[in-house]
Amino acid sequence: MSQNPPNLRPDLAPKAHFDAKPRDGQPTIGMVSLGCPKALVDSERILTRLRAEGYQIGADYAGADAVIVNTCGFLDSAKAESLEAIGEALNENGKVIVTGCLGAEPEYITGVHPKVLAVTGPHQYEQVLDAVHGAVPPAPDPFIDLLPATGVSLTPRHFSYLKISEGCNHACKFCIIPDMRGKLASRPVHAVLREAEKLVEAGVRELLVISQDTSAYGLDRRYDTHPWKEREVRSHITDLARELGQLGSADELWVRLHYVYPYPHVRELIPLMADTSNAVLPYLDIPFQHGHPDVLKRMARPAASAKVLDEIAAWRDICPEITLRSTFIVGYPGETEAEFQYLLDWMDEAQLDRVGCFQYENVAGARSNALPDHVPDEVKQDRWERFMEKAQAISEAKLAAKVGSVQQVIVDDIDEDGIATCRTKADAPEIDGNLFIDEGTEGLSVGDLVTVEVDEAGEYDLWGKRV
Repeated sequence: MSQNPPNLRPDLAPKAHFDAKPRDGQPTIGMVSLGCPKALVDSERILTRLRAEGYQIGADYAGADAVIVNTCGFLDSAKAESLEAIGEALNENGKVIVTGCLGAEPEYITGVHPKVLAVTGPHQYEQVLDAVHGAVPPAPDPFIDLLPATGVSLTPRHFSYLKISEGCNHACKFCIIPDMRGKLASRPVHAVLREAEKLVEAGVRELLVISQDTSAYGLDRRYDTHPWKEREVRSHITDLARELGQLGSADELWVRLHYVYPYPHVRELIPLMADTSNAVLPYLDIPFQHGHPDVLKRMARPAASAKVLDEIAAWRDICPEITLRSTFIVGYPGETEAEFQYLLDWMDEAQLDRVGCFQYENVAGARSNALPDHVPDEVKQDRWERFMEKAQAISEAKLAAKVGSVQQVIVDDIDEDGIATCRTKADAPEIDGNLFIDEGTEGLSVGDLVTVEVDEAGEYDLWGKRV
């Protein structure tokens, strides 16, 4: 039930990629990073600080002097996964430092795993570093290497997450993120743009803009202005997107927006997406959560689903190529069969391109736990299956319509058989589909932006050949 997009299929599970040069004689730290891309950015920042202090970064338990486990604690299933990862790290290594969202409940962790060295909450970088120093102090080295400006990356070299704010001001009844990560705290716009520029200079071809609420970026700063490239730029999502889109041409850079709430000012972003000279992709990741106004009201979310449909139609009028992805919750307390059927009908009208779905489950501390009329598990499962069947049919039809079209794709991987795994502008890494090129891949490299003609479509993926 988080606002982060779930994987549509189990084979799209995220993978960690380490980009750090080891230094002999220095302690080695391993990292297990769980949860959403925002947590992955936290892991990158921790590892960057450690590398700056001389630590080596290890990719397995055996070679590490200690292991940091960055946890997720939003759902019971995520908590179980985090506890399992902590237990595995303890069994394989013995020295474990826990951080992340589950770290907001230290007694819960130590009650299961009392041998962990330390527990810290989300984005508490200094406390994590203190715990590492206490467990394995760095060896003295007066000639510590300077890090690249972009630091340690846990993603492939050609794309990177760009976190623009932390926390959230919403009070959704099913969500405890504001309790774990606090209220909205936006980064100054010039700091975000400086980081983005360094990433592009380092070879990143796709910037994935993330936060808990991207549309609200800068609200806590009263949309203050900062000098950038000899002009004043507001800490506002419209200004930020415009400036990011100018860091490179659309043929050499992609900028993808995640977690965008459908506030009225979102319509100001759509012309940027329609401008083919701008690097901002025609892609919006919006957490709608449901379509029925009464369910949205019980969730304490904006209950203007009909107006959202009007907005979607307006966006498509301005930018017909726009891709819309979202996540939904079925089986929310009090959800009736009629309300669920309304959601299916809403989906028929909205025709969203990429969709994920959760079955509701209680989260410790969430206000939705106390709501009446909880839906039985078997009913939730049935509704989830019916919802995903609807979403899959829409996806299959939309992809079939792309057969014969020409698409720009980014190359994510080339296997030993020469098959290239790519993504179109409509596909975010690790959560959406892929486009596969199974011949004519000679000379291709990971990170290349190339043009293909689509010649086959499936339920979630495409196949094509280079043009």
